[in-house]
Amino acid sequence: MQDYAVLLRGINVGGKNKIAMPELARCLESHGCRQVATYLNSGNVLLQSGDAAEALGPKLEAMLSQNFRLDTSLIKVLVLTKDELQAVADAKPAGFGDEPEKYHSDVIFLMGMSAADALPVFQPREGVDTIWPGPGVIYSQRLSALRTKSRLSRIMGTPAYRSMTIRTWNTTTRLLELLGRPRA
Repeated sequence: MQDYAVLLRGINVGGKNKIAMPELARCLESHGCRQVATYLNSGNVLLQSGDAAEALGPKLEAMLSQNFRLDTSLIKVLVLTKDELQAVADAKPAGFGDEPEKYHSDVIFLMGMSAADALPVFQPREGVDTIWPGPGVIYSQRLSALRTKSRLSRIMGTPAYRSMTIRTWNTTTRLLELLGRPRA
């Protein structure tokens, strides 16, 4: 059994695709996943599976569409090993996430696309937004005092956004921390 962090794109966002996390956990367990734990209400799951990550993602996408009433055009699943999540944490730009009172720091996880392919949809506003490519991610940082002037939300209207899911730096590091712990 392999430990995974699973990021569900399009779950419980903006009042759409609502799934109660206890119900999601029960469904995952009934489909062979073990040690299932959810984190927050936004589609973050820690679990164990005997499936390889490449097989587990499509399997979970199918399971979601079969068991819940969802707009499946919004749903994608990204399955990460601890090593992959650790690589994201290790490759963070210098200072990224270190000043939460000054900056909003997000990790944009890419699903089936490279950082080089994703970068063109970002149009950071000078003095507000900064972005950096990383291993399967884009790191995005916004000056908190000017966050309403950020251009990050503009990516949501692009076709590429369907292959992205965003997590705060806090959520990303917390998932990594929890992935290394035993779960009940």
